[in-house]
Amino acid sequence: MEVGSFSRCGASLAVLASAAMETERMQLLQGLPVRESRLELAGVATAVLEGGHGVPVVLLHEPGSFAAQWSRVLGELATTHRIVAPDLPGHGASEADGQLDAERFLGWLDELIDRCCEAAPILVGHLGSGALAARFAIDHGDRLRSLVLVDSFGLAKFRPGPGFALALFRYVARPTPRTYEGLMERCTADFAAVRNAMGERWHPYSAYTVDRARSSGGKAALRVFMRELAVPAIPPSQLQRITIPTTLIWGRLDPVNRLRIAEAASARYGWPLHVIEEAGDDPPLEQPAAFLRALHQA
Repeated sequence: MEVGSFSRCGASLAVLASAAMETERMQLLQGLPVRESRLELAGVATAVLEGGHGVPVVLLHEPGSFAAQWSRVLGELATTHRIVAPDLPGHGASEADGQLDAERFLGWLDELIDRCCEAAPILVGHLGSGALAARFAIDHGDRLRSLVLVDSFGLAKFRPGPGFALALFRYVARPTPRTYEGLMERCTADFAAVRNAMGERWHPYSAYTVDRARSSGGKAALRVFMRELAVPAIPPSQLQRITIPTTLIWGRLDPVNRLRIAEAASARYGWPLHVIEEAGDDPPLEQPAAFLRALHQA
């Protein structure tokens, strides 16, 4: 076979793989009360899920994931709020033009709120995106109605347990369905229950997550996000500058950010804390009903 034939074959396989992942994404979104749009924000072709009516709520997924991570809470939330759930820059279907850094992520969030929210929104950040949300609220609290931090990074030094750290390293080094499930076993209180509850959505959810983790753009975006936004602890002097109502929602069994981190932040800054029983670091996925009850009290 000639070199040109190999090249055409490789290109064809890439197109097929891309089409397969788009199918997986469509399967994930099927039946959800949202529509997907594409917006140019800070030089990022951003995929955004929007739906519902009422006070806007901006949902920022954890690094390494995508907006459909909120799928188990979108149905009920759309009955009371206007939903804005983007794929972070370099994540999911959001493709960044050029290099990403902390300033660009913050500028992207500013443009997202400006374009998608007619009124000041509730900003919800999960894990590493909690650090992004908190950093935004420090300097732009006037743009927000309130802040909700879900098992958030940035409130203390990043010190995951050794079992979780090993599972995370294996997944980041070699994203496969097996290493992803190994990580989920560590993250969740009952992974089998989560998988069963998601039903037919689990396979496309897992496949799409692993595919994005393998992509060069996804890997680069995750490295920048973790290094510049998620892992560094935000100084208490800066957190004290958050003047809008702030609520903490935490899984009692979180292996990444232990509950004591949330308890200390609640005591120090006066932020109400809602503890979700039988949940690890992803209450919206593990215990959606309990998470929504806590969110409605924020």
